Amino acid sequence: MRSLGTLLLFTGAAFAGGALWGSGSAEATSHDQSPYAMVSQVGRVLVQIENNYVDPVDRKRITEGAIKGMVEELDPHSQYMSPEDYSLFQGETEGQFGGVGIEVESKEDSLIVIAPIEGSPAERAGVKSGDRIVAINGEDVSRTALDKLVRKMRGVPGTHVRLAVRRPGMTDLLSFDLERQVIHVASVSTRLLDDGYAYLRIKQFQERTHDEILRAAAKLRGEARGPVRGIVLDLRGNPGGLVDEAAEIADEFLDAGTIYTTRHRGQIVDEVKARSGGAFVSVPTVVLVNEFSASAAELLAGALQDPKRALVVGANTFGKGSVQTILDLPGGGGLRLTTARYYTPSGHSLQADGVHPDVRVELRRDPSLAGIVIPHESNLEGHISALGAGSGAVAPSGPVFREPPDAGGPPPPREPGPDGSEARNVPRDPSTGTDFGLKIAYQTLRGTAGVAPSP
Repeated sequence: MRSLGTLLLFTGAAFAGGALWGSGSAEATSHDQSPYAMVSQVGRVLVQIENNYVDPVDRKRITEGAIKGMVEELDPHSQYMSPEDYSLFQGETEGQFGGVGIEVESKEDSLIVIAPIEGSPAERAGVKSGDRIVAINGEDVSRTALDKLVRKMRGVPGTHVRLAVRRPGMTDLLSFDLERQVIHVASVSTRLLDDGYAYLRIKQFQERTHDEILRAAAKLRGEARGPVRGIVLDLRGNPGGLVDEAAEIADEFLDAGTIYTTRHRGQIVDEVKARSGGAFVSVPTVVLVNEFSASAAELLAGALQDPKRALVVGANTFGKGSVQTILDLPGGGGLRLTTARYYTPSGHSLQADGVHPDVRVELRRDPSLAGIVIPHESNLEGHISALGAGSGAVAPSGPVFREPPDAGGPPPPREPGPDGSEARNVPRDPSTGTDFGLKIAYQTLRGTAGVAPSP
């Protein structure tokens, strides 16, 4: 049985296939109550469209649109996935796919390269961070959704894709002809800090993330030449992923107790408990989160916060606390359906509430982003309620640290995109760096928070 939490492109699977948690006895229903009555109505509408619409229609396209509309009417995270979308989703959760190896974001009608993946075709060809992709295979990228652009760059290994790139400081467009290959995306990165402390970042929870954590533990012990003195676990910008991987990682920090429970229509249907032992059981830990930490990332943070195993530092998290079930459909499609809510060990529903940090960090905002509301589950139209969230949902009344107005010049454009440091860019002493959230987390871990909390 696999479950996974979701946000945006990352979705969740639980209880693969079949009925969920049983049902009552079968009951006869009238024709009007039967779901097949409405299906018949859909068929009638389809016939009218095919016979009378001004132009010939693609039956597959409009019926898929009808299915998508039916599912998306439920909540923001339930979704029908076409065979193409389902294949893309599976590649994301597996952590590998056929592509050119570029991390991108959509901004100002351009596709901005965040970074090429090490060893990828894009890196070997000379694609750089900050490049603007303006065309893919000769097609303008403006006004095209990000997921469609990503799909254009992915494909069968050995095939080619052409990118037209505008590089800052250069007047002429650059052209890259890239041969796709199997891309492996690491979800964990680490850096040994001063005095035997460690920085550990999890970008998302995918297949083998737990294995990556165990390898990271061995690597850190080797670099430290002994036990690690403390860990900053950075979950900022982590949108979730496979919950069973997140639970296994929580188990590496916990020696006993509940990791999380799930409830379906008010009834507890699953309780996951920690086992004794673990790679980080005795290592002091601070968890760093922000508004873009969601789903399985929130589950991990809550699992360590509730038993006071770790302090949580940062901002209130996104509030994605629902379980999605992934069901295979005939023809290669898939159905992502919300089936339960997650609860932390204390009984706090994460749904539409999130994890409240023990130590709150307020960052300066880029003036150009004034007025932009940071997204949160409770802001999404049609989100499900935080049923039973009263238990354990009181926000900690810990210190608040506000980033000084003169801290190293203008603030970076942190919002509305996710934040989080790449391990290779983290200084050995984060107190000397420009990442204010990481600085407070590191000093909290060491007990040397040199910036006085705000009143």
